[in-house]
Amino acid sequence: MEKQTSSGKKSSLSRGLLYAGLILIAALIPLFIQSVYYLHIFILIFIYIVATSSLRTIAISGQISLGHAGFMGIGAYTSAILAKQMHWTPWITMPMGGFAAMFVAILVGYPFSRLRTIYFSMVSLFFGIGLIAVNTMFSKITGGYFGLIGIWPLFGRSKVPYYYFFLGLALLCLLILHRLESCRIGMSLRAIDQSHEVAASVGINETAYRVLALAVGCFVGGLAGAGYAHYNLVLSQGSFDLLASVNLLVYMLVGGVGSFTGPIIGAAVMVFIPELFRGLKEYTPFVFAGVLLLVIFVMPNGFVGLSEQVKSWLKRRREAKEVRVAS
Repeated sequence: MEKQTSSGKKSSLSRGLLYAGLILIAALIPLFIQSVYYLHIFILIFIYIVATSSLRTIAISGQISLGHAGFMGIGAYTSAILAKQMHWTPWITMPMGGFAAMFVAILVGYPFSRLRTIYFSMVSLFFGIGLIAVNTMFSKITGGYFGLIGIWPLFGRSKVPYYYFFLGLALLCLLILHRLESCRIGMSLRAIDQSHEVAASVGINETAYRVLALAVGCFVGGLAGAGYAHYNLVLSQGSFDLLASVNLLVYMLVGGVGSFTGPIIGAAVMVFIPELFRGLKEYTPFVFAGVLLLVIFVMPNGFVGLSEQVKSWLKRRREAKEVRVAS
């Protein structure tokens, strides 16, 4: 028992040192990479890490949202419009964008919280499509098809302040989501996912916990969208359409939905991949589809489970070799 405890402490220490090392490397990147283009890619990676991780918070309760980019859009447009029309500082409007996304999520999520799997996904899909229609209806405010321009920036023209801001935002959001997942709330969400009937039998309120997961996930997603608005300075319908929601889902599945680090890895890899095929941008959906099929058939646990698969494969080969030698 003591050996197991000691082993667990060593594992936690090693993991903590690894994370600290990665954060240190991330903090030093602008000192060694001066390219504006690559700093832009890193900023997008941080934004989509936050958005994808917030989607996983909803997914661990057993609900798959196909309209999560729509909540990013609510946060983005709320913050951008308030800053532009009311002349409020983005440092105030960004949290308001997150709360707006959370408010809408509660209004939509509460009536449909008991819908499961494909039914909830269909409702979230129609919600995302409906938001595009709302954007068009209020085009005088949102810009409609022409997009919203003239959004207030957070900083000047330099990418470095944005880099450190979104790195800090990503670390803060990941810390909050990890703490949520590690506490009793996270355990209750997993219990609901495994069996809502068993969870209800031990006093877990399925509706309350699922609405809570949706509210937290959409608040963080809305915050990511608001940050994107004040970084990109232009918003269009295509930024948060159905394809954007599908991309977030792909990031999560490719990284591995079963692990907290899965969406982080998935978002980092899948945001960077299109940059390798910039000259073939129209074929990006096919690249995404190919990677997703590869994960489904070869790496069912995503990139995060690849090391365990390799270890298992090596173990089987070693055992097979020992059997041949013995015979």
